[in-house]
Amino acid sequence: MRILGIDPGLQTTGFGVVDVAGHALTYVASGTITTTHLERGDLPARLKVLFDGIAEVKERYSPDVAAVEIVFVNVNPQATLLLGQARGACVTALVACELAVAEYTALQMKKAIAGHGKAAKGQVQEMVKRLLKLPGLPGKDAADALGLAITHAHAGAAMSRIAQATSTARRTSGMYKGGRTY
Repeated sequence: MRILGIDPGLQTTGFGVVDVAGHALTYVASGTITTTHLERGDLPARLKVLFDGIAEVKERYSPDVAAVEIVFVNVNPQATLLLGQARGACVTALVACELAVAEYTALQMKKAIAGHGKAAKGQVQEMVKRLLKLPGLPGKDAADALGLAITHAHAGAAMSRIAQATSTARRTSGMYKGGRTY
């Protein structure tokens, strides 16, 4: 199975692609989609760059499923709204490409990758490097995206079995603690 991880951001969106065969993880690709070359005030153009970038990544690497970070509410409400719109463009691009989308919080990803939810960016980068046997550290946004793909590789099958076993499939909103799958 090939998993595409997405760490959404309005200025920089990270992506990471991982192949999974049993318990073995293989690095395929990672990188970022940036909108910094556009005017800060041109939100529609920036969202289009993210949408088109995600579609291009999907076309190039043909993933079977995607894992996206769930947006958290931070101190600045305006920044949270902008991040939510960037995330929406990414999720919409994935759904438009007919990919199943699983969602995980940053806390869930950090716990799965580094063993605790308060891991620093550098710790996530180092653990992703080790888990995927990379020659160097991936960039921060790419490392988070790869971490989401790895998290889904480890947790996705179990979450899918739980969703099938329960009468209320995990399609309700607001399930931040347990993650969401659509």
